This record gives sequence, structure tokens and C-alpha cells, in this order.
Amino acid sequence: MKVSFHYDIANFRLRDSRKIKKIIGRIIGDAGMKAGKADVIITSDEKVYEINREFLGHDYYTDIITFNYNSGNTVNGEIYISETRVRANAVKFGVTPGAEMKRVIFHGFLHLCGYDDSTEGERKKMTEMEEMYLALSYAE
Repeated sequence: MKVSFHYDIANFRLRDSRKIKKIIGRIIGDAGMKAGKADVIITSDEKVYEINREFLGHDYYTDIITFNYNSGNTVNGEIYISETRVRANAVKFGVTPGAEMKRVIFHGFLHLCGYDDSTEGERKKMTEMEEMYLALSYAE
């Protein structure tokens, strides 16, 4: 999978992008999908808010927006992540910012693989999968 990380903010870089890419490959393989190309853009809260309003018509802040450009069963997409929101959620959930960032990245790739979180049952399943892949990212 050609995953590129882009940083639209100062003073933030992923420390273990190779491990993260390995788990992304696992997510895609486990879903029975093929690896394509994806861009992960780590940006500001305001930028994600603007994208949410302009492209999705939502007037609220969020930690992640995923654009699915899949072709058949080949995973392609763009994922925008609010670094500010991830840090705030890390405090809220009592985890490190690094762990929360990984969880959010994995969440985005689960969406690209066809998983949804519209219902309570779907949210529960996605959370379980996020936690499993997060645990794997520390085990490998």
C-alpha cells in the first residue's frame, strides 16, 4: 500500500509510521481488499471543520474525515485528521496522543475497507477492531 503522511501543521510528526503502515496493510488484507494509494493529512481543527462543512454539509468539529476513492476492491482515499481534536480526545479517553492518533488512522482505513459506524452495533464493532489493531501495533 502506498500510504503517504502529510503534515499541514508545525511541530508534529508520526514517530512510528512504518509500524502504522504495516498495520494498515493488515487491515486491508483482513478485509479482503487490495492495497492502492492513500494520503493521510494531519492538519488543524479549523481545516477539518472547513472540509466537514464544505464537502459533507456538517456544521461541527470532528477528529477525522475520510474520502473513499476505492476502485472495485482496491483501497484508495484521503484521510484528514485534526491533530488538535486527537490531542483533546486523548485526554478525554485517558490515552496517549500517539495511541489516539493510531486509533484514528486505523478508524479511517476501516472506513476505506467498507466498515461503517452509523449504528450502535456498527460503532461497537469498529471500536473493537480499532482496539485490536492498536494492540497489534504495539505487539509487532
